[in-house]
Amino acid sequence: MTVKRKDVLVEDQWDLNSLYLSINDWKGEFEKLCPTGKPKWPEILSDHDIIKKGPEALKTLLDTFFTIDRQLSKLYTYVARKQDEDLSNEENKQALSLIFSLLQQFHEKISWIEPEILALDEAVFNEYLNSKILAPYHFFLEKLHKLKAHTLSADKEMLLAMTSKAFQAAPKAFEALNNADFKFGKVKDGKNEDHELTHASYNKIIRSHDRTLRKNAFKAFHQVFKEHENGLAELLKGAIEHHVFVARARKYPTSLEAALYPNNIPTSVYHSLIEAVNEKLPVLHKYLDLRKKILNVGPLHLYDMYVPLTSDVHIEMSYKEAEDVIIEAVAPLGEEYQSILKKGFKEEGWVDRYENEGKRSGAYSSGCYDSHPYILMNFKGTLRDVFTLAHEAGHSMHTHLSKSQPYQYHSYPIFLAEVASTLNEELLMRHLLKKFTKKEEKIYLINEKIEDIRATLFRQTMFAEFELLIHEKADKNEPLTPGIFKEIFHNLNRKYFGEDVIIDEEALPEWSRIPHFYYNFYVYQYATGISAALAIAKNIFEKGNQKEVLNFLKSGGSLYPIDALAKVGVDLRTKTPIISALDTFETLVDQMESLIQSKN
Repeated sequence: MTVKRKDVLVEDQWDLNSLYLSINDWKGEFEKLCPTGKPKWPEILSDHDIIKKGPEALKTLLDTFFTIDRQLSKLYTYVARKQDEDLSNEENKQALSLIFSLLQQFHEKISWIEPEILALDEAVFNEYLNSKILAPYHFFLEKLHKLKAHTLSADKEMLLAMTSKAFQAAPKAFEALNNADFKFGKVKDGKNEDHELTHASYNKIIRSHDRTLRKNAFKAFHQVFKEHENGLAELLKGAIEHHVFVARARKYPTSLEAALYPNNIPTSVYHSLIEAVNEKLPVLHKYLDLRKKILNVGPLHLYDMYVPLTSDVHIEMSYKEAEDVIIEAVAPLGEEYQSILKKGFKEEGWVDRYENEGKRSGAYSSGCYDSHPYILMNFKGTLRDVFTLAHEAGHSMHTHLSKSQPYQYHSYPIFLAEVASTLNEELLMRHLLKKFTKKEEKIYLINEKIEDIRATLFRQTMFAEFELLIHEKADKNEPLTPGIFKEIFHNLNRKYFGEDVIIDEEALPEWSRIPHFYYNFYVYQYATGISAALAIAKNIFEKGNQKEVLNFLKSGGSLYPIDALAKVGVDLRTKTPIISALDTFETLVDQMESLIQSKN
């Protein structure tokens, strides 16, 4: 039976006391910013003329802005973590609603600042940019100036800020349907026994060695989305039209450029990823052929893609064993990294370890400038749980080390986020392959790594290609209908999986169940992230550049992401890191095939 939150041992909970000692302390801090139900902002945030009064005045304004932003971040972090401990807690729900509202009002309040800075005469702006007084904000101003052609007037920027909440309707409606409203019923296994089908159980069932159960779950799961495909198509179309609207409002030529340009990422990075993966699809087909032979099931179906290729190996660990093996695995990153992580795990209460009644499902890492990182887990002891903990610890260490930067540069871009987390997974895999020496264990681990790359590099690139194609249609005002979504997604499935895999009719509505399609060109970053992480790991072992890697993790948002990666020898402006990752995939497939052939 799942325990109630009040019964969870203190040592198994994250420690939120570095933020606030109680929700009442939080309320006291909140009321300082919002004393009568309305926010009380410093007067300087209403002085639209202050920017023209010289570098010192602008510095005072920016200092004030970032001070309040920091306070709001701390308030949000505490109550968001409290809410995720028990989603049924009404007091925390109300507190979270309050901070969301205050954040929205703050963004509206300060929406004039950037347009007014950019409205300065070019000579005056350059004087500000090169001022010693504004040296702490040099890169901030440099980035802002880069966006000048895409920044609107102050009143139009405020209007865009005010519409942001309304534009969340499509993704929120999808989230409500997907997470709460859709019910998948029960499915039968090969012994005619019933199994409850939910999002969580589907991810487990699709890996089951019972093919009848997998097939029935696959069909039943996607049938629900098929029954709602018209409504889901309208929601996805609405989200895409929002992306196109913002791109046009900000005078970008395409929605792709609007998504990538603010972080100085050339669109060629996106296109090169798709091209490189497409060139190497025969390697994926080679693996799928090997999978078919090992499973011995005749033609592969999409519901055969996740079942492990070994049935007699089960690697499990206690939570403390998982902590210890991860601490051992990150040794190549150096003593500083290892000791910080060990202290976070063992002494500082970074992790909320186990499931409890009402707790948010899944896993994540979060935190703010004024707290240590926080990792939410629902640890059950599987190998996947161990890798998830390593992954989230990578995010947490990135967050922690980024506090080497001043507040305005501590937040790293999403483009870099998956690099640090995936690097930890790669180090853990290398460590486990040394730790477990039996052939069956090595086959199991290598297959896990192969599947990780397949899911992260090949599958996410397929998703990225789908996202690109549907946005290109919207950019050209071409229709987006359920039939068009299905046709594009089916053609991509056929291309990526090859002619020998059965693309089941039930898979046609799969496009409608992917939450990340609402996130505006997000998924490609998983593919670039794993490619960069594999390249960094290779450099650590071959060149011993731990110091450069640590500096990269400490750089936060003080550099553009492409430039930050270049400092650790990874140039994503070329196809080299992608091709290298794909070569690693092929090597692993060859290793596994060789081990299987020598198994007896």
